[in-house]
Amino acid sequence: MNVQLLERITFNPEQCGGKPCIRGMRIRVTDVLELLAAGLTPEQIVTEELPDLEADDITACLLYAVTKVNHPVLQAA
Repeated sequence: MNVQLLERITFNPEQCGGKPCIRGMRIRVTDVLELLAAGLTPEQIVTEELPDLEADDITACLLYAVTKVNHPVLQAA
């Protein structure tokens, strides 16, 4: 996993309710994921929808989502 990409994801309790954002901007990881889920390509997102983003920001959002979904679940015996 590319740790440098994940460093693009920031948390600030006084910004966007503490939700994970991209590089301190008010663009939440979920905003990017919703655009991808709606069928937009990463190129469309960075050129048309959120021009302040870079291609690596999109990748960072996907990596962040993977780390949240793919966490170990411990069950009591």
